[in-house]
Amino acid sequence: AVKTPRFYGLWIMLFINVTCGIAIIGVASPLLQEVLGISAIAAAAAVGLMGIFNGAGRIMWASLSDYLTRPLVYVIFFATQAVAFYMLPSITEIIVFQVVLYFIMTCYGGGFASIPAYIGDIFGTKELGAIHGYILTAWAAAGLVGPLIISMVKDATGSYSQTLYVFAGFFIIALIVSILMIVNIKSIKKKKLKHHH
Repeated sequence: AVKTPRFYGLWIMLFINVTCGIAIIGVASPLLQEVLGISAIAAAAAVGLMGIFNGAGRIMWASLSDYLTRPLVYVIFFATQAVAFYMLPSITEIIVFQVVLYFIMTCYGGGFASIPAYIGDIFGTKELGAIHGYILTAWAAAGLVGPLIISMVKDATGSYSQTLYVFAGFFIIALIVSILMIVNIKSIKKKKLKHHH
């Protein structure tokens, strides 16, 4: 699996999803205060609810991916989050802001929950545990990179809002990768069909 481009495609997709997810968890409170001007206590309450959506997203998206297929669900994750991250800094309605924020959290949780099934679809379930372990190194890497990017952009621009544009750009990369994955999977299916005939 480690020798296939699809492995690295999955790795990059999880890496970007987690980097941006960790980032939004980190900046949600200061962002709510910066963009909407709400108090730290109100921001903390809003952030507290994020965990619920993280959990709910795992169940909801994983279930949806059984119907929509895993590759398509990831395309949806990245396309919608690229827009969501790009829009967040300019949303001044607290309800709308929270809806977008919580939607992002469902994608963060869903990205985690759907990865094992995606690995199983591509590489089969026999080596699933080992491959999943390798893919999860993306989570560890993201845990280091996400906060680094935030502090760098924050220092450079003086605002948390600007960091979101950087992450929106990341999602565009992830979106391209997720589309390439679909192309790659289709081409391999075609090859397999030819072998059978």
